[in-house]
Amino acid sequence: MIKIHNTNFELFLSEAEILAAVKRIAEDIAAEYKDEVPIFVGVLNGAFMFVSDFLKYYPYPCEVSFVKLSSYRGLTSTGIVETLLDVPDNIEGRDVIILEDIIDTGRTLQELVHIFSNTNVRNFKIASLFYKSEVYNGEYAIDYFGMEIPDKFIIGYGLDYKEQGRNLRDVYQINQTHMINLVLFGKPGAGKGTQAGYLKEKYNLKHISTGDVFRYNIKNNTKLGQLAKSYMEKGELVPDEVTISMLKDEVEKNPDASGFIFDGFPRTAAQAEALDNFLESKDMKIHATIALEANDEVLIKRLLERGKDSGRPDDQDESKIRNRFEEYNLKTAPLKEYYEAQEKFHSVNGIGSIEDITERLTKVINTLS
Repeated sequence: MIKIHNTNFELFLSEAEILAAVKRIAEDIAAEYKDEVPIFVGVLNGAFMFVSDFLKYYPYPCEVSFVKLSSYRGLTSTGIVETLLDVPDNIEGRDVIILEDIIDTGRTLQELVHIFSNTNVRNFKIASLFYKSEVYNGEYAIDYFGMEIPDKFIIGYGLDYKEQGRNLRDVYQINQTHMINLVLFGKPGAGKGTQAGYLKEKYNLKHISTGDVFRYNIKNNTKLGQLAKSYMEKGELVPDEVTISMLKDEVEKNPDASGFIFDGFPRTAAQAEALDNFLESKDMKIHATIALEANDEVLIKRLLERGKDSGRPDDQDESKIRNRFEEYNLKTAPLKEYYEAQEKFHSVNGIGSIEDITERLTKVINTLS
């Protein structure tokens, strides 16, 4: 077990297993290119260890160069691939084999293919040490890969988490036994969305906003979306069972998350009990409910300012804002009692800089077991 940036990782692949996979790739490529002098192009930063060991196993003449691309921030891909170090100049008419550390969604690979499509190489192939077939978009053929792995976030052997862990000889994955599940409360304007964004990155949590989940299901016309819409069109409340089913789908779509932030649900003690029952069926539980507390007058000022930019009518009318606060107080009171009875309710001062509030939340979360 190791810890990097407050995230726990457990052993996934030993150095011996990794090197065996590297050797297999080298032997496969050598059998095909023994009469040629290929150029191996490593993709930095992650592939530097792979390239180094690969070259030790490759028995024939070759050349090596590097390109540098980036699409990751922390635990997640940004979806935007940057070219930081361009292709070498001497590749025209040559056999080029890309050496990638890992292929998952295929965004980086797409950029690589685009880069090399503008050159006059004789032959262009892709080799990757690790291959996440279940999330790869399948747009391009993977010519060689060392081992197929599940869609888990891994570090070590060149792969990093926030630039740390590259020097590990083995490969590690997130340790699921340290799961953290939170319910986040807060009046409108208290900064729940902002703080959820920081917390999900810091702890590798999945932020489940009930509003976002409803919109997704209705927009995509899922069965649950159709069911929810049928109640809403009749002016009726969507039953708790429907909402729980939507949350269940979100949880099951993210089996490798280190936990979940539930935002907008539960809203009643009955919903809290239903959430507890669902999580218990998955051998999970709520570890803490955290309320971002703030003075009403401060929040009203904050919302009125926000309304100038957002254009939201409910952020531009002080009487409507106060009504929303009153509704929040009425709904939260029984929830506070429910979670206080379980010794899981925490109140955090929601006034101050974003960084200060994040630090207060972090102190609470770091005490959880």
